[in-house]
Amino acid sequence: MVKETGFYDALGVKPNATPDELKRAYRKLALKYHPDKNPFKEISQAYEVLSDPKKREVYDRGGEKAIKEGGTGGGGSGGGFASPMDLFDLFFGGGSRMQRERKGKNIVNQITVKLEDLYNGATRKLNVQKNALCERCEGRGSRKGAAQMCMSCHGTGMQVRMHQLLPGMVQQVSTVCVSCQGQGQRISQKDRCKSCGGRKIMRQKKILEVHIDKGMRDGQKIVMNGEGDQEPGLEPGDFIIVLDQQEHPQFTRKGDDLITSVELQLVEALCGFKKPLRTLDNRTLLIIAHAGELIRPGDTKCVMNEGMPMHRRPFDKGRLIINFSVVFPPANFLPTNKLKELERYLPDKLEAEQSESMDDDLYIYADLEDCDFENRKRRQHQYHYMDEDDSVRTGVQCQTS
Repeated sequence: MVKETGFYDALGVKPNATPDELKRAYRKLALKYHPDKNPFKEISQAYEVLSDPKKREVYDRGGEKAIKEGGTGGGGSGGGFASPMDLFDLFFGGGSRMQRERKGKNIVNQITVKLEDLYNGATRKLNVQKNALCERCEGRGSRKGAAQMCMSCHGTGMQVRMHQLLPGMVQQVSTVCVSCQGQGQRISQKDRCKSCGGRKIMRQKKILEVHIDKGMRDGQKIVMNGEGDQEPGLEPGDFIIVLDQQEHPQFTRKGDDLITSVELQLVEALCGFKKPLRTLDNRTLLIIAHAGELIRPGDTKCVMNEGMPMHRRPFDKGRLIINFSVVFPPANFLPTNKLKELERYLPDKLEAEQSESMDDDLYIYADLEDCDFENRKRRQHQYHYMDEDDSVRTGVQCQTS
């Protein structure tokens, strides 16, 4: 039995709720009340405690008082988070708000690569534009000591206003400070930097060299730390390259394997062959099937260690998978007498089972024709059945004797 259920009641769950039920309840309520101060703070603290098995055990045993007295080692109900907003950002955004604010914006760029680039490795040079701190004023926006703190926002760059929704329910709204445009400082016109106009940053062109390692995959990201946008007082963001692989006319990649198709003539499938195959690094493999080694239509063979290099293990490779198709000769490629001679070298036909008493007249002979499925569907819509009184008949009719 739990000592008190206040945190459970705040989330609207029972004391025996599972972690998934707690997560769903918090997600629903956080989206409903964010950023209302009082309900949002309450549900955030409740979820913070109940989502941690150790804190939940302490709470169940001694209630909120035990949490506040330091039973979890956190020294308070807020525990490991600086504010309810940090929990919200961690839950929905994948990282805390304070952590994101310490870095400038990331720049994401997609580049198109060939399968050969991912096989052999490649180097690309990219012309990028990004925000960089003004070199003339070193990111101050003015001469040294000329900037003054904005008194409207007290240097925060943000203004907080309270908006009453209902009696007892107040919404807190944060907006960019109008006086300093979010800079937190005010600079007189005469003291502003002539290069950046007081903006502290300027657009900068830079050539980046991107190294594509052997074995990288379609959609993989290459992160160049510190090459993103710069902002005063923050670490530079990152430049992120996303690889977009083009389709290859001969090879298809599946994991570390390469898949290709090889077409054989019937004589090659029956009597063996030697076929050259050009690889992605311009080597030539000689694919061999020895005499007597039959290749059937749709057969799949593989060559070990001739697939894609494995990322960060370029000397280890996957498989080269070959799908075979067999091209049969055209109709009547041999006269009848030659076909009889060829028949002597092929396996005997499998005779159909029949009773000795069965008469040839009882067979119904059926000729093989090519199937044209599209025209067949079209004709089916034209067929219809007629009553005995119909004087005009259309469609297919059966002759009776």
